[in-house]
Amino acid sequence: MLHTNITVNEKGHLTFAGMDTVALAEKYGTPLMLIDENRIRERAATYIGAMERYFGGESKPLYASKALSFTGIYKIIADAGMSIDIVSSGELYTAKNAGFPLENAYFHGNNKTDFDIEFAIDNGIGYFIADGYEEIDKIDSYAAEKGIKQRVLLRLTPGIDPHTNEKISTGKVDCKFGTPIETGQAEKYIAYVLSKANIELMGYHCHIGSQVFDCVPFCDAADIMIEYIAYIKKTLGYTAKVLNLGGGFGVRYVESDPYINIDENIRLISEHIKARCAENGIAVPTILMEPGRSMVADAGMTIYSVGTVKTISDYKSYVSVDGGMTDNPRYTLYGSKYTMALANKANEPADFECTVGGRCCESGDLLGENIFIQKPTRGDLLAVFVTGAYNYSMASNYNRVPRPPVVIIKDGADRLAVRRETFENLCALDVD
Repeated sequence: MLHTNITVNEKGHLTFAGMDTVALAEKYGTPLMLIDENRIRERAATYIGAMERYFGGESKPLYASKALSFTGIYKIIADAGMSIDIVSSGELYTAKNAGFPLENAYFHGNNKTDFDIEFAIDNGIGYFIADGYEEIDKIDSYAAEKGIKQRVLLRLTPGIDPHTNEKISTGKVDCKFGTPIETGQAEKYIAYVLSKANIELMGYHCHIGSQVFDCVPFCDAADIMIEYIAYIKKTLGYTAKVLNLGGGFGVRYVESDPYINIDENIRLISEHIKARCAENGIAVPTILMEPGRSMVADAGMTIYSVGTVKTISDYKSYVSVDGGMTDNPRYTLYGSKYTMALANKANEPADFECTVGGRCCESGDLLGENIFIQKPTRGDLLAVFVTGAYNYSMASNYNRVPRPPVVIIKDGADRLAVRRETFENLCALDVD
């Protein structure tokens, strides 16, 4: 199978995290989002261990919680010993609701509102990843009101193309995120921030994009950032203490995707950074990384019920399910590929080629094309693998479709983490 937490049992049923997915669908209904807690904890241990081992000091991973955000995930991440990055006051509130220590939270975003900044400071946010002059001015003024000095990293764009999907590439000069280095704007931005009395500039952040399958783009970004740290030290007399390299390691969605050895990649990045720092005559800064997708993607699986099976003669077959772009918009947005199987027929040949469509009144509501699964009939259970990242967190109520529940599996037991949305929930905010 695609990942080690997916197998087939003696009944011919697909199992996930050691549990029969058919039985789980009978218990909770469909669509159903499953999360493997042990897999998330394994990933956390891998990242924490590698960064401690190869970078030492205060270097650490931050879970990029936009990938999967609900109260229970922050409890898992806190217990695993990771920090987090957040991108909205809603994520901050959810983390707070989980009891997450917000001094270990880093607040991202290219357009933080005045409310965002005040809400974060009022709740003891650890760091802002600042992205613009207006934000800096607001942080400085509100920190002055509160009588504190707020820690900040500046998001800079290194001008790196990681050769990933255009819509998830974020390190190029022409991007809504960050301030570019090569245009000279970053130097002016840094000088401006250093003039602020109520801001403690800790260093820089960069993020090149997502679904990156080797360490080379990270090393290329590190080259630029380390040289820039040395340049700013020389020109402005400021030495960055922290360098946040962002996230972006990819995951296997289909068999053709490569495996990634996270530990080995972090080792290689660390050796590269240490060598470049020595060449540039600067101390190795505290290194941060922001794994999101690689923390939770293969810890997720979605189970749907098959409805209509429609074959257009001499053309193609369509299999429709009771979910779709409302709980997984990634194929519609990015053309993202997935591996699928019928959970109740997992031991049968996967020789039926089809397009898998969702239930929305939208021709683009698809989960995949040219997919090979076992021959389906109405009532079969379709499993979509590797749906832990950017599925539930991007879910919507388009067509007034309720969002699915989230069930966490750990050590052979299942528990409800997020209830299925009801029709009453859909109308709860409506005013007559």
